[in-house]
Amino acid sequence: MPKSTIAALQIGSSPGGTADTLRNVLSFEREIRASGAALLVLPEALLGGYPKGEIFGTRLGYRLAEGRERFAQYFAEAIDIPGEETTALAEFSTRCQTSLVIGVIERDGLSLYCTALFFNPGEGLVGKHRKLMPTGTERLIWGQGDGSTIAAIRTAAGIAGAAICWENHMPLLRMAMYAQGVQIWCAPTVDEREIWQCSMRHIAHEGRCFVVSACQVQPSPAELGVEVPGWDRDRPLIRGGSLIVGPMGDVLVGPSHGQTGLLVATIDTDDLVRAHYDFDVAGHYARPDVFSLSVDTRAKRSVGFQRD
Repeated sequence: MPKSTIAALQIGSSPGGTADTLRNVLSFEREIRASGAALLVLPEALLGGYPKGEIFGTRLGYRLAEGRERFAQYFAEAIDIPGEETTALAEFSTRCQTSLVIGVIERDGLSLYCTALFFNPGEGLVGKHRKLMPTGTERLIWGQGDGSTIAAIRTAAGIAGAAICWENHMPLLRMAMYAQGVQIWCAPTVDEREIWQCSMRHIAHEGRCFVVSACQVQPSPAELGVEVPGWDRDRPLIRGGSLIVGPMGDVLVGPSHGQTGLLVATIDTDDLVRAHYDFDVAGHYARPDVFSLSVDTRAKRSVGFQRD
């Protein structure tokens, strides 16, 4: 059936850590089941946390011992894939009969990645996307993904893909996603600004797809009892702004600010055909005789071993 319900869960990482955050997510089971959502999107770096304002003891040209210790603490809150958290999320997806897209901090060896995981009910973990380009000082703590995780995943609500936070501003990545027939564009983020919501509307209108943006909410430094240099102590670190957008750029629900909660919209994927009537950015509106894009989807390894 082309009609389905999709949702975003606006929620923040718990100061108590990953286990506490996971419990908070699972506590929404009754509400999610009642919504009938076939697809649920959750924010960037939800499990593992987005350490906004943290400098990890870094100065240009050198790093301090206390920063290394802070990184070790952050590393300990990341998750293994697969691991106990992915098992719990797979079971949660099945109980809710909902496909999940959730932002996590992935631990792979001794490196960390900002990753979006895909779960389908009854199937478990069916895909992941690693953030290709961590923004600014995120590059200090997160590695870069490669083209092997630029994928479109079939869910009960339609074909879904994910771009994490400012990856959404990468035109070539967007084109690669559009060319895979993404119907529901999932955008886990921590960007709370009004201009971000403009970007979400633009992507929906450009790609003629539904867009679900799920943003974290985080209290003020005063509420957390911490100091964040250059930040107003009484201003929330992240105030949300989650929203769901239709394929003509129309806001279906949201944006929601300053509170945890579920945003729900009913969609009809037949609307995508109507929306593409006059604009198909990867189809009849493309000019392959003038422009072309080559996407390397091979997994990259720094060391390769050959055995007889």
